[in-house]
Amino acid sequence: MDVIKLIKESEAKFVDLRFTDTRGKEQHVTVPSHVVDEEWFDHGHAFDGSSIAGWKGIQASDMLLSPDASTANIDPFFDETTVIMTCDVIEPSDGKGYDRDPRSIAKRAEAYLKSSGLGDTAFFGPEPEFFIFDGISWHSDMSGCFVKINSDEAAWASAEGQDGSNIGHRPTVKGGYFPVPPVDSHQDIRASMVLILEELGIPVEVFHHEVATAGQNEIGTKFSTLVQRADWTQLLKYVVHNVAHQYGKTATFMPKPIVGDNGSGMHVHQSIWKDGKNLFAGNGYAGMSEFALYYIGGIIKHAKALNAITNPGTNSYKRLVPHYEAPVKLAYSARNRSASIRIPHVQSDKARRIETRFPDPLANPYLCFSALMMAGLDGVQNKIHPGEPADKNLYDLPPEEDALIPTVCASLEEALAALDKDREFLTRGGVFSNEFIDAYIELKMGEVNRTRMTTHPVEFDMYYSL
Repeated sequence: MDVIKLIKESEAKFVDLRFTDTRGKEQHVTVPSHVVDEEWFDHGHAFDGSSIAGWKGIQASDMLLSPDASTANIDPFFDETTVIMTCDVIEPSDGKGYDRDPRSIAKRAEAYLKSSGLGDTAFFGPEPEFFIFDGISWHSDMSGCFVKINSDEAAWASAEGQDGSNIGHRPTVKGGYFPVPPVDSHQDIRASMVLILEELGIPVEVFHHEVATAGQNEIGTKFSTLVQRADWTQLLKYVVHNVAHQYGKTATFMPKPIVGDNGSGMHVHQSIWKDGKNLFAGNGYAGMSEFALYYIGGIIKHAKALNAITNPGTNSYKRLVPHYEAPVKLAYSARNRSASIRIPHVQSDKARRIETRFPDPLANPYLCFSALMMAGLDGVQNKIHPGEPADKNLYDLPPEEDALIPTVCASLEEALAALDKDREFLTRGGVFSNEFIDAYIELKMGEVNRTRMTTHPVEFDMYYSL
């Protein structure tokens, strides 16, 4: 992409530089387009890294943003024509990707795959689900707390609008998959999101309402290589948030905003290739290779540590409970969606892949995809066989069978403790550093402690009169 040419042809006034912080939120800083020339690209844009959560201390805060010209696009929402680019965060002292920059970690993961000799390309295809609400309000301080979701599409809205204005057509609890409008009221919003995603160069494969009431949705986009697919995931979140905002609504990727209905997951499809050949294709179970089975074995072995990265919020573990299509059992299957790893039915060896079902869309995609791949490669390197497939419904096993199948973590605190103990597979090839993992655990324990120390309204329900 010739960015200088794009600026001239579009008459862009500004260039917006974007990068992702540890938690997975995109940040940005803008420069007038007249400052952008070849020299500017070579030198990068200086900024203060000390204000980003989990990053540098104030005593060593100078950082550089290095824009990736291949990611250049025209922002679809700004009034003034603005070219946007995704950036790597560079350490000025050595010119290398910053140790704690998620995109640099993902680039190191891709480099590690090549250097390992196991493969040369990792393909990822995430499926982030999200909710669109009409409004949301919450409050938490010493005087008390509440959260209130406003959704005209919610099952509970059938009792509202007593003046006779209630529309009546809405998805019931677990009834959103997927009746036609007017029950599904978000077709036009999703279509707007899809058109913008395609303008930005992200191919869309499918879009629909999801299972939950009150506006759960999904837009399925095409798989790609690890770093590019993480870039696309960040763009998708940006588009979803901003189109909802333009419609006067609000979108969230929280895994479990609603009690008693399905949460939002981010199933992650993945495969490893070498010399144009899909290494997951074979003549074993469900058309899988031994390589693929070992890869599954690595993910299952390290799943509890992975949870700290793939399910990085306290809210994540309100989704990871049985019977809400939540894949809590660490098993694999070609047919069983209650298993945490599913092997989709496909028509060709090229499409052969696995689907890891426990991640959710709170995950930072750069860290999530890198960690999943590092766990899978450890399985291949150490020939970790995942055992027999689970083709029964894992929610309805007899107790003695149920006890034999491991589960994902039940809390973020448990996941962070698992990551602390089981981290060596992530640090190979310098992909994740121990310093980054320590900083990540510290940052996330702050979230654990905040929720642990906040009195919850349900506790009044259970204990007030005792």
